Amino acid sequence: MISDSIGFQISGSTMNISGRLDAEGAGEVWDKARAAVAAGCLVVECSGIEYLDGGGASLFMMMKAGCRDRGSSLVINGLRPEFASFLELFDLDKAAPPSGQVKRKGGIRGWITSVGQSGQAVAADMREQIEFTGNCVLASLSTATLKNKLRWPDFWLTCEKVGADGLPIILLIGFLMGLIMSFQSAVSLMRFGAEIFVPNMLGLVMFRELGPMVTAILLAGRTGSAFAAEIGTMKVNEELDALNTMGLNPVSFLVLPRVLATVCMTPLLTLFFNFMSLVGGALVMLSMGYPLATYCGRVFENVQWMDFSGGMIKAVVFSFLVAGIGCQRGLVTKSGASAVGDSTTSAVVSGIILIAVFDGIFAVIFFLTGI
Repeated sequence: MISDSIGFQISGSTMNISGRLDAEGAGEVWDKARAAVAAGCLVVECSGIEYLDGGGASLFMMMKAGCRDRGSSLVINGLRPEFASFLELFDLDKAAPPSGQVKRKGGIRGWITSVGQSGQAVAADMREQIEFTGNCVLASLSTATLKNKLRWPDFWLTCEKVGADGLPIILLIGFLMGLIMSFQSAVSLMRFGAEIFVPNMLGLVMFRELGPMVTAILLAGRTGSAFAAEIGTMKVNEELDALNTMGLNPVSFLVLPRVLATVCMTPLLTLFFNFMSLVGGALVMLSMGYPLATYCGRVFENVQWMDFSGGMIKAVVFSFLVAGIGCQRGLVTKSGASAVGDSTTSAVVSGIILIAVFDGIFAVIFFLTGI
């Protein structure tokens, strides 16, 4: 039964609604209005409506959706200007369809659309990274010229988290990699009586290539993800907006201490990784009857200063990439329950990809320069 506060009449293809169209009134006439639209009523006379809120707007959206499904449109007559402007806020064309009704384009057209959207996403990501790099350079220059002070407590705390807290996993992985690589290489070279060359190979590979690369990958999974999660959580909690309101640059305040601390700690971690890999290789060679002096002599006889310095240069560049991409992904975190997780995943994946790309670039540069 319809109460006295709401009126609803049907005359041909016209519905006449009057009274208070609030949540209660809309609920009373909801089924009748839906049945009228299904029967072909496409005109609504609204001159008698005295009140309209979100509940009434939902009734109109339901009727519009019903007409659209029938291939027609709903005509609204006599609605007060203030109610009409309020109803415009609920635009059915801008509303997302239910998840089960999303239409996907198939065939070549859908494939082209997907490629175009992916290209736009890549271009937007590159633009954001370039903008972030510029902001980091400006923040570094401001700190170098003493216009802005570096947050030393954050710097030392990050050094502890990146360096001291990350050292055990670096030592473990370095030892295992040296042990496994030496053992596998010795087994293969033993067929030709050339296992004595295992120290030469291990020292060169670790100092020049695998040491900085594996260390950076471990940092991407441990440190880069932590940076993205920390800053991303601050973004979701609107703490970054608070910093901007107080006139504090988030890049100088949050990013710069983390990046500089990572750059300082990564070469040291790489040295520890290389050392433990040599320890693992030494155990293998000692078990095969070779003296420790012979092992150390062949390692350092084959590793040149350029190999060591090239590995350290890689470590510094990789640390910039890992820390920078982690902070950048945190700064662009969107709102939502899964936003921080998405930023963390993106930071790790992007960091590893950048490490692989720049390692290839270094390989070409070292080859062309004879390093």
